[in-house]
Amino acid sequence: MLVASVGFLCAFALIFLRVPVAIALAVVGFGGFAIVNGFTPALSMITLVTSGSTMSYPLAVIPLFILMGNFVAGGGISAQLYRAAQAFIGHWRGGLALATIVSCGGFAAVCGSSVATAVTMGKVCIPSMRRYGYSESLSTATVAAGGTLGILIPPSVIMVVYGVQTQTHIGKLFAAGLLPGLIGIIGYSLAIRWTVFRKPQSAPAAERSTRAEKMSALMNVWPVAALFVLVLGGIYTGYFTATEAGGIGAIGALAFALFRGLSLTALLDILKDSVQTTAVLFALILGATIFGEFINLTGADRAVLALVSNSSFPPWLVVLIIMLIYVLLGCVLDSLAMILLTLPMFFPIIIGLGYDPVWFGIFVVMLVELGLITPPIGMNLFVLSSVAPDIRLKTIISGILPFIVSDICRILLVAFFPIIALVLPNLFF
Repeated sequence: MLVASVGFLCAFALIFLRVPVAIALAVVGFGGFAIVNGFTPALSMITLVTSGSTMSYPLAVIPLFILMGNFVAGGGISAQLYRAAQAFIGHWRGGLALATIVSCGGFAAVCGSSVATAVTMGKVCIPSMRRYGYSESLSTATVAAGGTLGILIPPSVIMVVYGVQTQTHIGKLFAAGLLPGLIGIIGYSLAIRWTVFRKPQSAPAAERSTRAEKMSALMNVWPVAALFVLVLGGIYTGYFTATEAGGIGAIGALAFALFRGLSLTALLDILKDSVQTTAVLFALILGATIFGEFINLTGADRAVLALVSNSSFPPWLVVLIIMLIYVLLGCVLDSLAMILLTLPMFFPIIIGLGYDPVWFGIFVVMLVELGLITPPIGMNLFVLSSVAPDIRLKTIISGILPFIVSDICRILLVAFFPIIALVLPNLFF
């Protein structure tokens, strides 16, 4: 237990010193394994882990879903989604912010990345809300919160990473994320309405669209609906696996982008960006696996599970403690670092207490969502700061509190009523 604690402290120290997360986890994992079990066994472990991690069939879904999201973004569908949502609800007070949340949810359904959703929708939505006189704090906070839906509404890269690391069925995770994702859209919409109720001047009413404009906008977003139904419908009906769905989705998104006039230069840029993102994710997974082997060798996870089992703590209190730890970590670490650092310790405890691994996956993703918008190092806050560099980070943070409250309420709801996350996996699988 002491050796594992030292390992965690060393990993945190390296990350805080700005050492890349993948390198920090791999160095600490290899060093700790070598100290406990010897240098030669540590080298053998590195060889086996590298081979097993990079040659894993489920991991192929990561670059495929990244490609799908990049092709959809390159095809300009984000602007079409926003126009469609704006046409139907943009005339309400705060309607453009509500349209931003709805379009973020739609884009998330074919993207799988929080940062990509925040960047893409930020470039489309913020200028429009500025033009109609929306406050900078409301417009940027709305996009930052809406971007978090990219890792909850399937397909989600974070869910794939969780599924691979814990050997959890990825299709079940995708199904489990649907209802909490819809609740997230409703919760963020209520946060916007509350903000507008308190400060009516922050969101003036916009013009009402005609019936013809609504139908035209709706017809332009049919490719997203078709792609979403094709990918997730195939998984849920059992026609193909998540990896096969990723391949089909990537091909469909490429066809859509080419139909919309994607140039050769843009295609090469998308491929380059997808390769870079995939390489970073694979490096993180490899480093986390090495670190996990070290933690397993020390037996710390079994010791903590025994301690929890022998204590008088009820299971719900253990879950609450884990939730608080994730909230604190979310203030200083990015989403993937949180998951990869904590899963080797927390996952065996949750399974040992009898909780469903699919439910815990959704629970963790929602906690990570909260971390993405929690100051001081909420990743989406900095993303929006880069998208709109003339807006101060302090301004973005000032509007994020209602969305944080919404996230906390949703997390507690799913924590105390797991059926919300499990009803669809039980139905489809």
